[in-house]
Amino acid sequence: MSDTRNIRNLALVGFMGVGKTTIGHLLAAQLDFRFVDTDQLIEAQAGHTIAEIFAKSGEATFRELERQVVQALKTYSNTVIATGGGLPCLGDNLAELKTHALTVCLWASPESVYERVRHQAHRPLLHTPDPLGKIRELLALREPYYRQADILVSTDTRSPRDLVSLLAYEFRSVVQKS
Repeated sequence: MSDTRNIRNLALVGFMGVGKTTIGHLLAAQLDFRFVDTDQLIEAQAGHTIAEIFAKSGEATFRELERQVVQALKTYSNTVIATGGGLPCLGDNLAELKTHALTVCLWASPESVYERVRHQAHRPLLHTPDPLGKIRELLALREPYYRQADILVSTDTRSPRDLVSLLAYEFRSVVQKS
């Protein structure tokens, strides 16, 4: 870890449907931290759902709102942060998170993601005739960014309880070393 990092939070990054929210809530409870979801912070700030922001103002507006939320997160401590799937892929978002958070990428196969999200109408990026193909395409584009996280773990074969235990251990180990 760089001396410029002041790890006091844990940020979960990764594609939609990999378990960031589920794991995030459980991990926050395990660490006695608060939990925040960047999408929920954006919705509260904008007064609209993510789907409404995409429909009315477009993806560029949404990504700017994400950037603003990332800047605000620098003031947080003792927080587990679940990010939107595209957040670490744009600008300096991931680098900004790394200044104060251990970043963990949760990963799942395209097929697992599809099975988890296929009935969720609030996923604007999947409003396409071939959602599995879109998932594969987006995962391929985002993978290089996701791989820059401090820790990468698959959610395909581990239970949420096992993942929480692993990540709580990893976080405590990093904090003790700093």
